[in-house]
Amino acid sequence: MKKSSCVILLLLALSPIGLLSQQNTLFIHTYFKDKLLSNSDSNHYVGSSFFPIYESQFDLKKKLRDTTRHYYDFTETLFKKHLFETRGKNYYLTISPAISFALGTDRADSNSRRLFQNTRGIVVEGDLFTNFSFTTAFYENQARFTQYESDYYRSIGELYPNQSGGFYTTQNAVIPGGARTKPFKNDGFDYAFAVGNIVYKVRKNLILSAGNTSHFIGDGYRSILLSDNSVPAPFVRATFQISDKWEFNFQRQKLINLIRKPVSTTVEAYYEPKSMSINYLTYRPHKNTAISLFEGIIWSKGDSISSYRLPLLYYNPIPIVSAVLGENTRKHSVIGLSISTSPFVGHRFYGQFALSGLGDKQYAYQLGYRGYNFGRLHDFLLQIEYNFVAANMYLSQNSRLNYLHYNLPLAHVKGTGFQELIVRANYEYKRFYADSKTIIYFLKDYSPVKLLVANNQVQPTTGTTILQQIEIGYRINKKMNLTIFGSWQYRLEEHVSPLKTSHIAVGLRTGILNHYNDF
Repeated sequence: MKKSSCVILLLLALSPIGLLSQQNTLFIHTYFKDKLLSNSDSNHYVGSSFFPIYESQFDLKKKLRDTTRHYYDFTETLFKKHLFETRGKNYYLTISPAISFALGTDRADSNSRRLFQNTRGIVVEGDLFTNFSFTTAFYENQARFTQYESDYYRSIGELYPNQSGGFYTTQNAVIPGGARTKPFKNDGFDYAFAVGNIVYKVRKNLILSAGNTSHFIGDGYRSILLSDNSVPAPFVRATFQISDKWEFNFQRQKLINLIRKPVSTTVEAYYEPKSMSINYLTYRPHKNTAISLFEGIIWSKGDSISSYRLPLLYYNPIPIVSAVLGENTRKHSVIGLSISTSPFVGHRFYGQFALSGLGDKQYAYQLGYRGYNFGRLHDFLLQIEYNFVAANMYLSQNSRLNYLHYNLPLAHVKGTGFQELIVRANYEYKRFYADSKTIIYFLKDYSPVKLLVANNQVQPTTGTTILQQIEIGYRINKKMNLTIFGSWQYRLEEHVSPLKTSHIAVGLRTGILNHYNDF
């Protein structure tokens, strides 16, 4: 991050403050977003939907409160608390394990491979004094995935220059929401990653945060503006509550193309860097409606040979100005709108619209609906969503500036050039839950590696992909979304070479981050 950004944050942090509430960010997993966006009663969230949001913006603890009675310290901790909690006059610290142990098999795989996920991690959260909070987590993983997942993860691996032919060689793999990998037991993957952030509430209407985490914009299951599909990236963010009706988010972050520079003075060559500026202005014309203007710009910091300084426009906080001014060969912009409205209790409608650049005529849009608690079905969710992304959306005239980070799309997991229909249903009874998700993709001249800087000359395909996921389980701890689950996934690619997947798995999981495999 540039020194000037750090100086600005430091000056703001040293400004006078009063006694304010404790701060932290809410977990970004779909479970927590579903709870946050539930408008089954009059106390519901309608805001910028720039995730993760802060505890001071909405008290989600009320919706996650566990009122069951326990008579032993062990069960009280297991079902209702963090593994370790300590509280003092000026601090509150919690430590919890973050695990995912799963075993499964793909019944459509003739090789009968044993599939597994083995994740061991730890999550630490803390509140210091009355206006400073932090979260940090570390994950160590070994996994073997289904064939369609493994093929995709390897196709977007890090790119090394081939000195003899001027092309690039793909090595290792990249796991969405995780990290790049190294081989494990022939066809498995070994990877580790860490995330974290600090939050400082300067005054009542200004919150600063910085760290290395993922972000998501919108009320949908997907986002066509910015999602947590890619790998977490270093960032600084300022959230300014201008008034009851207006909110502004200013975020700057460091991105990379996972492609090695051809010349290096170190043991391993550096990756090609780039940066991203986000200006996000939200207006609430009514207490149940929010309209947000999004400007996301990828800025060049050089290529395999040259290095550039970021222009002053990178720091400009006024939306649209930086997209219009400056050299288009050094930047690529995505401009969009995000809208959410809850006209009736139990019903939420939302949508997004995005343009790739201002003159490229490439666009994407989203239409969606969330319904909660139909009739007497308490804790029931029905979500219907449609996404359209044009064939060359997120592509820049300079391929180094395509809308991706770590070789993964920054918006929709599928990348570019498709239509998608999603139907989700979730029902909870006490601690038991059942979740169903149906996804249909309509593809035309589609390539999963189209956004890559290099090695993207793959024959495009046209066809349909159908995916059905069903999961049933028992939610042990709502605070950490600790569940015992059993799942079944059916996936059929009806392309030139049809590929069928029928994946059955059982496991134990702490779900606080998303790892999408529904593509």
